[in-house]
Amino acid sequence: MPMSSSESATALKRTVIIAIFAAVAVVLSLIEAQIPLSGMGLVPGAKLGLANIMILTCIYFLRGRDAFLLVILKTLLTAFLLGTFSSLLFSLFGSLFSFVVMFVLMLISGKGKSISLIGISIAGGIAHNIGQLLAASMVFSSLSIFYYLPMLLITGVVTGIAVGYAVRYLVASLSKISLFEEFLD
Repeated sequence: MPMSSSESATALKRTVIIAIFAAVAVVLSLIEAQIPLSGMGLVPGAKLGLANIMILTCIYFLRGRDAFLLVILKTLLTAFLLGTFSSLLFSLFGSLFSFVVMFVLMLISGKGKSISLIGISIAGGIAHNIGQLLAASMVFSSLSIFYYLPMLLITGVVTGIAVGYAVRYLVASLSKISLFEEFLD
Protein backbone atom coordinates (compact mmCIF):
# COMPACT_ATOMS: atom_id res chain seq x y z
CA MET A 1 0.00 0.00 0.00
CA PRO A 2 1.52 3.37 -0.99
CA MET A 3 2.23 5.99 1.64
CA SER A 4 0.15 9.13 1.87
CA SER A 5 1.91 12.39 1.15
CA SER A 6 2.13 13.23 4.89
CA GLU A 7 3.59 9.79 5.66
CA SER A 8 6.04 10.23 2.83
CA ALA A 9 7.04 13.67 4.11
CA THR A 10 7.55 12.28 7.62
CA ALA A 11 9.66 9.40 6.28
CA LEU A 12 11.78 11.87 4.32
CA LYS A 13 12.23 14.04 7.43
CA ARG A 14 13.32 10.99 9.44
CA THR A 15 15.82 10.06 6.73
CA VAL A 16 17.24 13.59 6.61
CA ILE A 17 17.54 13.76 10.41
CA ILE A 18 19.27 10.35 10.57
CA ALA A 19 21.70 11.38 7.81
CA ILE A 20 22.53 14.67 9.53
CA PHE A 21 22.90 12.99 12.93
CA ALA A 22 25.12 10.27 11.40
CA ALA A 23 27.37 12.86 9.77
CA VAL A 24 27.68 14.84 13.01
CA ALA A 25 28.29 11.65 15.03
CA VAL A 26 31.11 10.61 12.69
CA VAL A 27 32.68 14.07 12.84
CA LEU A 28 32.45 14.03 16.65
CA SER A 29 34.11 10.59 16.64
CA LEU A 30 36.91 11.87 14.41
CA ILE A 31 37.47 14.85 16.71
CA GLU A 32 37.39 12.58 19.75
CA ALA A 33 39.99 10.29 18.19
CA GLN A 34 42.43 13.21 18.20
CA ILE A 35 42.13 13.70 21.98
CA PRO A 36 44.81 11.61 23.76
CA LEU A 37 42.91 10.57 26.91
CA SER A 38 45.26 7.67 27.70
CA GLY A 39 48.08 10.21 27.94
CA MET A 40 46.11 11.90 30.71
CA GLY A 41 46.29 8.82 32.92
CA LEU A 42 42.95 7.32 31.93
CA VAL A 43 42.33 3.70 31.04
CA PRO A 44 43.66 2.78 27.58
CA GLY A 45 40.86 3.03 25.07
CA ALA A 46 38.75 5.38 27.20
CA LYS A 47 36.88 7.96 25.15
CA LEU A 48 34.59 10.88 25.78
CA GLY A 49 31.65 9.36 23.90
CA LEU A 50 30.84 12.54 22.01
CA ALA A 51 28.95 10.63 19.31
CA ASN A 52 26.49 9.53 22.00
CA ILE A 53 25.22 13.11 21.96
CA MET A 54 23.68 12.37 18.58
CA ILE A 55 22.52 8.85 19.52
CA LEU A 56 20.65 9.99 22.63
CA THR A 57 19.21 12.99 20.76
CA CYS A 58 17.97 10.62 18.05
CA ILE A 59 16.42 8.33 20.68
CA TYR A 60 14.66 11.39 22.10
CA PHE A 61 13.13 12.57 18.84
CA LEU A 62 12.76 9.49 16.62
CA ARG A 63 11.78 5.83 16.82
CA GLY A 64 13.99 3.10 18.24
CA ARG A 65 14.66 1.63 14.82
CA ASP A 66 15.80 5.04 13.58
CA ALA A 67 18.24 5.37 16.46
CA PHE A 68 19.39 1.77 15.93
CA LEU A 69 20.12 2.60 12.27
CA LEU A 70 22.07 5.64 13.43
CA VAL A 71 24.13 3.48 15.82
CA ILE A 72 24.98 1.04 13.03
CA LEU A 73 25.83 3.82 10.54
CA LYS A 74 27.99 5.69 13.04
CA THR A 75 29.79 2.54 14.15
CA LEU A 76 30.53 1.26 10.64
CA LEU A 77 31.55 4.63 9.20
CA THR A 78 33.78 5.43 12.16
CA ALA A 79 35.38 1.98 12.09
CA PHE A 80 36.08 2.27 8.37
CA LEU A 81 37.66 5.68 8.86
CA LEU A 82 39.59 5.01 12.06
CA GLY A 83 39.92 1.43 12.98
CA THR A 84 40.47 -2.24 12.62
CA PHE A 85 38.22 -5.26 12.99
CA SER A 86 38.80 -5.43 16.74
CA SER A 87 37.98 -1.73 17.16
CA LEU A 88 34.80 -2.33 15.13
CA LEU A 89 33.89 -5.20 17.44
CA PHE A 90 34.58 -3.17 20.60
CA SER A 91 32.70 -0.17 19.27
CA LEU A 92 29.76 -2.26 18.08
CA PHE A 93 29.37 -4.06 21.41
CA GLY A 94 29.70 -0.82 23.36
CA SER A 95 27.36 1.11 21.09
CA LEU A 96 24.69 -1.59 21.06
CA PHE A 97 24.77 -2.03 24.85
CA SER A 98 24.59 1.73 25.29
CA PHE A 99 21.77 2.08 22.77
CA VAL A 100 19.63 -0.63 24.38
CA VAL A 101 20.06 0.81 27.87
CA MET A 102 19.36 4.40 26.79
CA PHE A 103 16.39 3.37 24.64
CA VAL A 104 14.77 1.34 27.42
CA LEU A 105 15.36 4.10 29.97
CA MET A 106 13.90 6.68 27.58
CA LEU A 107 10.79 4.52 27.17
CA ILE A 108 10.47 4.05 30.93
CA SER A 109 11.09 7.70 31.72
CA GLY A 110 8.77 9.19 29.11
CA LYS A 111 11.37 11.22 27.20
CA GLY A 112 13.45 12.15 30.20
CA LYS A 113 10.60 13.10 32.51
CA SER A 114 11.14 10.62 35.38
CA ILE A 115 14.78 9.90 34.58
CA SER A 116 16.72 12.90 33.32
CA LEU A 117 18.59 12.93 30.04
CA ILE A 118 21.74 13.20 32.13
CA GLY A 119 20.82 10.05 34.07
CA ILE A 120 20.02 8.20 30.85
CA SER A 121 23.34 9.35 29.39
CA ILE A 122 25.27 8.16 32.46
CA ALA A 123 23.62 4.73 32.19
CA GLY A 124 24.49 4.68 28.47
CA GLY A 125 28.13 5.56 29.19
CA ILE A 126 28.42 2.79 31.75
CA ALA A 127 26.70 0.30 29.42
CA HIS A 128 29.05 1.27 26.59
CA ASN A 129 32.08 0.49 28.75
CA ILE A 130 30.63 -2.83 29.91
CA GLY A 131 29.88 -3.76 26.28
CA GLN A 132 33.44 -2.97 25.28
CA LEU A 133 34.83 -5.06 28.15
CA LEU A 134 32.65 -7.98 27.09
CA ALA A 135 33.99 -7.68 23.53
CA ALA A 136 37.57 -7.48 24.84
CA SER A 137 37.03 -10.53 27.05
CA MET A 138 35.84 -12.45 23.99
CA VAL A 139 38.76 -11.28 21.81
CA PHE A 140 41.35 -12.05 24.48
CA SER A 141 39.52 -15.14 25.85
CA SER A 142 39.92 -13.82 29.37
CA LEU A 143 37.75 -12.27 32.03
CA SER A 144 40.79 -10.62 33.63
CA ILE A 145 40.12 -7.59 31.41
CA PHE A 146 37.34 -6.69 33.84
CA TYR A 147 39.93 -5.31 36.26
CA TYR A 148 39.46 -2.12 34.20
CA LEU A 149 35.78 -2.02 35.20
CA PRO A 150 36.04 0.27 38.28
CA MET A 151 37.98 2.92 36.35
CA LEU A 152 35.68 2.59 33.34
CA LEU A 153 32.62 2.99 35.58
CA ILE A 154 34.01 6.29 36.84
CA THR A 155 34.85 7.33 33.29
CA GLY A 156 31.34 6.35 32.15
CA VAL A 157 29.74 8.48 34.85
CA VAL A 158 31.89 11.53 34.14
CA THR A 159 31.51 11.37 30.37
CA GLY A 160 27.83 10.49 30.75
CA ILE A 161 27.27 13.70 32.70
CA ALA A 162 29.01 15.79 30.04
CA VAL A 163 27.15 14.09 27.18
CA GLY A 164 23.85 14.36 29.08
CA TYR A 165 24.24 18.10 29.54
CA ALA A 166 25.05 18.50 25.85
CA VAL A 167 21.97 16.46 24.88
CA ARG A 168 19.76 18.46 27.22
CA TYR A 169 20.78 21.71 25.52
CA LEU A 170 20.69 20.23 22.02
CA VAL A 171 17.17 18.83 22.53
CA ALA A 172 15.98 22.19 23.82
CA SER A 173 17.47 23.96 20.81
CA LEU A 174 16.27 21.46 18.20
CA SER A 175 12.77 21.47 19.69
CA LYS A 176 12.43 25.07 18.49
CA ILE A 177 13.13 24.10 14.85
CA SER A 178 10.13 23.27 12.68
CA LEU A 179 11.77 20.11 11.31
CA PHE A 180 11.54 18.55 14.79
CA GLU A 181 8.07 19.79 15.82
CA GLU A 182 6.16 16.68 14.75
CA PHE A 183 8.60 14.44 16.67
CA LEU A 184 8.03 16.10 20.03
CA ASP A 185 4.97 14.11 21.16
